[in-house]
Amino acid sequence: MSGSQPGKENNKDFNSEYESFAFHPYNVLLTLILFGVTALFLAFSFAFIYTRVQNELPPIRLPDIFIFNTLILLGSSAAMVWARRSYKADKTRHYQTALLLTIGLSLLFMAMQFIGWKQLFANQIFIHTDNSAGYLYVISGLHFAHVIAGLPFLGTFLWTARKRMKEPVSVLVYFSDPEKRLKLRLLTIYWHFLDGLWIYLVIFFYLNYLIR
Repeated sequence: MSGSQPGKENNKDFNSEYESFAFHPYNVLLTLILFGVTALFLAFSFAFIYTRVQNELPPIRLPDIFIFNTLILLGSSAAMVWARRSYKADKTRHYQTALLLTIGLSLLFMAMQFIGWKQLFANQIFIHTDNSAGYLYVISGLHFAHVIAGLPFLGTFLWTARKRMKEPVSVLVYFSDPEKRLKLRLLTIYWHFLDGLWIYLVIFFYLNYLIR
């Protein structure tokens, strides 16, 4: 009995390393990324307000499709929660379906975003119209780019799951991998962050439209 204790302790330490937000390098990296992205968008938000006030620029009304895009992102965020819960519950089919749904909703968001920009074009609002319009396109484009940045990770999770989840033993190994559990949790946090960031941006631009 005493000989088996060190092994159990090492296994516990190994798992706790992946579960700890404070010490694992992946957790630190994601924290730095989120702080950096937050600072970037806040800087652009303040620059937008300063530019508009200084130049007395007219407000820009967001197309209603931006609201619809918010619902799409909320759906993709919910799908990521479903994927993580399915992973914890060892539900292979639900896990893969949830990942596929997240990817599908993200692609739909990107397509609707192009339509939103097209509607801005139809209203004669171009990136070179004035500084306010320029900031609108840059800020929404940056968010778009961060969605694109997350898609390869989602695709990798789905591809790995379909490749390795073919028999009971490989399924057990996949679901018991602490590194995959950590990466899925961090990806879920990133997706929630993108969702919250988009909600902030929509509210920010709508408030700026109301304040004339």
